[in-house]
Amino acid sequence: MTFAGVVVAAGSGSRAGGDKQWRALGGKSVVRWSVEALLRSGASPVIVVVARDSLERAQDALRGLDGWIAVAGGAERADSVRAGLDALNLPETTPVLVHDAARPLLSEAVIRRLLGALPSADGAIAALPVSDTVKRGEGSIEATVDRSRLWRAQTPQAFPLGRLRSAYAAWPASEAPTDEAAVVERDGGVVRLIEGDPRLMKLTYPEDFAMAEALLPRQMRVGTGFDVHRWGPGEAVWLCGVEIPHDQTLIGHSDADAGLHALTDAILGAMGDGDIGDHFPPTDAQWKGAASDLFLIHAVERLTARGGRLINVDVTLICERPKVKPHRQAMRERLAEILSLPIDAVSVKATTTEALGFTGRGEGLAAQAVATIELPA
Repeated sequence: MTFAGVVVAAGSGSRAGGDKQWRALGGKSVVRWSVEALLRSGASPVIVVVARDSLERAQDALRGLDGWIAVAGGAERADSVRAGLDALNLPETTPVLVHDAARPLLSEAVIRRLLGALPSADGAIAALPVSDTVKRGEGSIEATVDRSRLWRAQTPQAFPLGRLRSAYAAWPASEAPTDEAAVVERDGGVVRLIEGDPRLMKLTYPEDFAMAEALLPRQMRVGTGFDVHRWGPGEAVWLCGVEIPHDQTLIGHSDADAGLHALTDAILGAMGDGDIGDHFPPTDAQWKGAASDLFLIHAVERLTARGGRLINVDVTLICERPKVKPHRQAMRERLAEILSLPIDAVSVKATTTEALGFTGRGEGLAAQAVATIELPA
């Protein structure tokens, strides 16, 4: 079914700390979640209504998406909805879904249920039955309200384009409707209630963002890394962010911390984001002698930018010397500090190759690492 979408994103979001539609949720802006959901379900076009001074922000937030148009909204929500409807040059019978950007976790199932209800009504809204006991009063209870016919309205709300336009034209200019269903109801329309989604919560207060993050569908991934450096003249070696006095040092373009290099590759690998050489090529002079914790921090920042989080890491150092065990706790603590992980989510181990191979001959040191991450699905 052909349909259009109007995403209302022109509010100030003051109760949520301001500009909630532009804040990051799961690695992308709140408004992008809704626009992507509508486009993915077949909406064409999607009108994104923003404050006049936020048109450029919309371009940045929705970069890479096709099929959407940004228009300037008004002082009140109803003014913004009208601006979105005015931007649609479609037949009057075309279904249009009006959705609040502050409800980012929109599913295709809800969209399909709304569209399926339209042929037999003037409109349809997503809603949830009230399950809590409802009290009326101020400071003290005046009455307990029968909840059996009460619903919590959500968005999207769906209407034939012409029906919603005519209902808004008849709405009194002195009043501000709270949603589109109220506008069509007053105009004599029949609006169906369809099954909403508890995850389709509205981001109103700062704490709502933490709840929404917890509701995001996520996938767990595992990445591995491996690094080798040869021994050369020196007086100390860097391993897992800790400097250890030694009669040799590891040779490399940076500080040659094989443990951090392997761990950086493990995190990048779990994200499918290349390897350490892609991000810090050894041909680039700026990384000569650089502290390898910069590389690790970069990988974690890229993970965070995608809405992901690091769960745990495990590093194994393979060498005959130096002895790692006396420094292992310091290494764990340093990694926990760099990665912002609890100490029990960081493991550092060491082993030898029983005098076999290049590590057994004392020619070099090897490190391997495993990192477990979560990313939005």
